[in-house]
Order: sequence, then C-alpha cells, then structure tokens
Amino acid sequence: MKVGAAKVAALNVGVWEAFGLIMRRELTLSFRRPDQLVQPLVFFLIVTTLFPLGLSVQLSLLREMAPGVLWVAALLSSLLSLDALFKSDADDGTLEQLLLSGQGLYLIVVAKTLAHWLVSGAALVLVSPIVGIALAVPPAAFAAMLLSLGLGTLTLSWLGAIGAGLTVGLKRGNVLLSLIVLPLAMPLLIFGAGATDRAVSGTSVAGALYLLAALCVLTSTLAPFAAVAALRIALE
Repeated sequence: MKVGAAKVAALNVGVWEAFGLIMRRELTLSFRRPDQLVQPLVFFLIVTTLFPLGLSVQLSLLREMAPGVLWVAALLSSLLSLDALFKSDADDGTLEQLLLSGQGLYLIVVAKTLAHWLVSGAALVLVSPIVGIALAVPPAAFAAMLLSLGLGTLTLSWLGAIGAGLTVGLKRGNVLLSLIVLPLAMPLLIFGAGATDRAVSGTSVAGALYLLAALCVLTSTLAPFAAVAALRIALE
C-alpha cells in the first residue's frame, strides 16, 4: 500500500500522527489480505481442537496436557505471519518510502509490530476460550489463560520483529526466521505454560504472570532497537 506510505512521507506530521497513519495502513492491509489474517487462527484452532480427537485420554489427563498444547500451538501459529512483517514492504519499495518520512526506523518498527500483534496475537487470545473448552480447561482458569496469552503473544511479536529484520533480504527466510525465534521463545514457552498450568490446577499464578510481564517489558524495550539494527544492515 504505497499510498499510505507516501502520505506519511509527504506530510510533515508529528510522531503520534505518523504512528497512527502507519498503524492504520498496516491494519487496512491485513484486512485486505484475509488469507494472511485467517491462516494463523485456523492453524491454531485445528491443532488444538483436533489434538483431543487424536488421543483417547481421560478428561483429567487432557486437562494436564492442555497448557503445553495451547502454548506450542500459539507459538507455531504466531510464526506463520512473521515472515511478511517487513518483507513485503521491503520488496516493493514501501519501506524506503516510509524512511523518507523522517520519523526514523524505530517508529516504523514499533507501529508495524504492534499492528501485527493486533491482527495475530490478540486474535489468538480472543479465540483461546474455544480452545480451552476443547482441552477441558476449567472456566475459572480462563482469565489467567487470556492474560498469559496476551503477554506471551505480544512478546512473540517483538521477538519476531528481530527475526523478520534479520531475514528481510532473503528470498526464503521463513525457515531461518523460525530457527532464530524459536530458541529465543523457549523461556516464554516455559513460563507461559507454567502460568496456564497453575491456573488449571487452581494454584496461584502471580509468580508466573510476573515473569511473563517482565519478559514482555524487556522485549518491548530492547527488541525494537535490535530490529532497527537488523533492518539497517539489510537495507544498506
């Protein structure tokens, strides 16, 4: 969508106005490409809802496995849409137009990453109660499950921005992107599944949620700078 990018570049707009324009452009593009919007959700729902059908297990055992299944499916679903975070704009020259706005790469990275989370991570959080029912998660654990997934998917988007920046110049960088992001996401997977497991078992989830929040704050602070550095290397 070069029109939106040209608008940002042509107008002498403030930081927040430019941020809003980029966010609106990214959201508009996402809804114009329903396949990219729906694919992670469909994958998430298929993996998690078909998992109980593939195993003849007791309800209690299924509930014990639910946190791991839920978080692995969320992690893999988030990876499906990360490759297009910067690549499409870099291929058609839109990223260069955005750079002409004078707002800097940092603003562009933050706006595009948050927009990516809204259409992928937040969407996974919204459909997770359906998955919770399929995996026999008690309704009392839904609030903690939603909060942990919200923090976790946002952290995954920040980590994905680093990987997408490093692979933006590659023709088939999706495999390398997965190899970069998956090791970084291991602590997130452990703490996220632990938080959900504690919620399912009825114990306190405060400690696990604090750790997830700390990871989210850490990545929100440092990941944009790392993604900016990766993009500068790729664009030079």
